[in-house]
Formats: sequence, C-alpha cells, structure tokens
Amino acid sequence: MKILSLKISALAFLGFIIPTTSSFSQEGTVNLNQDKKIETLLNLKKEINKSENNSDRYKIQIYNGNRSGAQTAQKEFKESFTDWASTDTYEPPNFKIWVGNFRTRLEADRALKRIKIKFPSAFIFKPLKKKD
Repeated sequence: MKILSLKISALAFLGFIIPTTSSFSQEGTVNLNQDKKIETLLNLKKEINKSENNSDRYKIQIYNGNRSGAQTAQKEFKESFTDWASTDTYEPPNFKIWVGNFRTRLEADRALKRIKIKFPSAFIFKPLKKKD
C-alpha cells in the first residue's frame, strides 16, 4: 500500500512538473509612440540646467583681489582643471574668479576637495539673486 501511494505521489508530481517546465510565458514587443518634440524639449531643459545664471546653484570662489591676480588665478585654474568652467566677476573694488555651476552641495563639496589642493582659500557659496 505504501509503495502504491508513493508511486501515485511520484506520478502526480511528474504530472504537474513536466507541463509547467515546458510551458511558455507571454512574449511580445512594445511600440513606443512619442512625439518628436519631446526629445527637443528634453534637450532644451538640459541646456537650461547648464545655465550659468541660475542662482539656485552652488559655485566655488577661488580668488578675490586685483585684476592681474584674477587673470593669473583663472589661467592657472584652466590649466589645472578642465572639468569646470571659470568666470571672472567684478564687484568693486575686487575681481573674483568663480568656478562651476553645481546643482547640489554634495557635488560642490566634492569639487572643492580637489580644488583646495591648488587653491587653499577656495570656498563654496550660492550667488545672490539679481534684482531687475
């Protein structure tokens, strides 16, 4: 009796396993219909995000002083770091060299760590919004 129930159990087990291993799931393809203008808008958004005039971004100041010192610092920066753009700004009576356009403080901190090796007085700041 025990052997018969063991055979029935084994046969039932095989009866369920064989069909499940040989069955297939559904297959198909997905067609994405997207307006071509969406790609243009995404590219435009990327360009806006790179904008230097966005005051919600962080920058790093590497120099503050006279004109010749600012030019020297900017030249030195461009030779040492190609990852970030530098801009010179004049706020009377000083010339300032600002670097980068970082979206997050963490991103700016990582850059500052590298920049401080060459420019130890560098610091992170957020530019004030310009009044129209």
